[in-house]
Amino acid sequence: EIARLASHGLMLDVANSGKHLFAVGDRGTVLVSNNSRDWAQVQTPVRSPLAGVAFANDAVGYAVGHDAVILKTTDGGKTWLLQNFQPELEKPFLDVIALDADNVIAVGGYGLMYRTTDGGATWNEADAPAVRGDELHLNAISKLGNGSLLVVGEQGTMGISLDGGNSWEKLTSPYDGSLYGAIAVGSSGALIYGLRGNVYRSDDVKAGHWTQVNVDTVSSFFGGAPLADGGVALVGLAGKVLKLEPSGAVVPVTVTSPRTDANGNTTDKEVTGSFAAAVAWAGRLVVVGEQGVQSVKIN
Repeated sequence: EIARLASHGLMLDVANSGKHLFAVGDRGTVLVSNNSRDWAQVQTPVRSPLAGVAFANDAVGYAVGHDAVILKTTDGGKTWLLQNFQPELEKPFLDVIALDADNVIAVGGYGLMYRTTDGGATWNEADAPAVRGDELHLNAISKLGNGSLLVVGEQGTMGISLDGGNSWEKLTSPYDGSLYGAIAVGSSGALIYGLRGNVYRSDDVKAGHWTQVNVDTVSSFFGGAPLADGGVALVGLAGKVLKLEPSGAVVPVTVTSPRTDANGNTTDKEVTGSFAAAVAWAGRLVVVGEQGVQSVKIN
C-alpha cells in the first residue's frame, strides 16, 4: 500500500545501492531517494515488516524481514519480487548481506540463517551449528576487509566464516549482552556495538583481542556506518548519534527534523525517537528509525 507519510513511519534499515538510497521498514515499506531528503515509496508484494536491505550492485538487491520474507529486485529497486514467505516459522529475518548478485546470506531470530548461491532461485538453511546451535538471535552479518564474514547476535553470539559462509567458527565475545552490528576495521578487524553503550574494537577479530571503546553513554546502539574520513557513526536509543573520529575522539551529533506549526512557521526540532540503522551519503549521515528517515551533515 502506498502511504503518503511513509517516510515518517517506522524504518528499520537503509542501504546505498551505488545510485540510490533505499530504506525499508514497517508494513513492507520500501523507500527510495537520490538525494537523502526526498523519498518515494515503491510497491512491494508484502505487508510484513522489513528489517534488512542490501545491494550486490546498482541493479540487484535483496530485502528481508518478518514472516521469513525475502524480496529481490533486479531493476534497481523499481520492482520487488517475493522469493520466500514462511509465517509458520514464526521467525524473522533481521539482516542480509549480498556477497554478489547470486550469493546472499540472510540471518535472523532464533538462529535463522538462509543462503542462496543462485540468486534466490533456491534458498536453503545454512549448515552452521557453531553459530546456530543455541538458537539465539543473529542480529547482523557483515564482511571484513579481508573478505571474511562476521555474524553477531544475542548473548554475545559471534561467529566468523573464512570461506564465504560455507563453514562457521564460533568466536569468544568480549561482551555477554546482545550485539547489534559490526563495522569492518582494516583488513581483519572490526568495531562491534550493542546494549548499554558497549562498543569494542579489534584489529584481528579471529585472534580475539578486543579493546573497549569509551563512548561515555549507556544508550544502546542498534546501527552504525563507516564514514569517508575513516571515522564511524553509531546510532541508537532515544536519538543517540555519535561520531567516532579516526583520532579516537567521540563527538555527539544532533539530528533534527523540520516541524511546521499551526501558523505555518517551520523550525528544526531534535529527533528523540530511537534509530535503527545509518548509512553515509555525500558527506551526510542518513539515519532511520521510529520517526522515519532523517539526514544530517556529518563531515
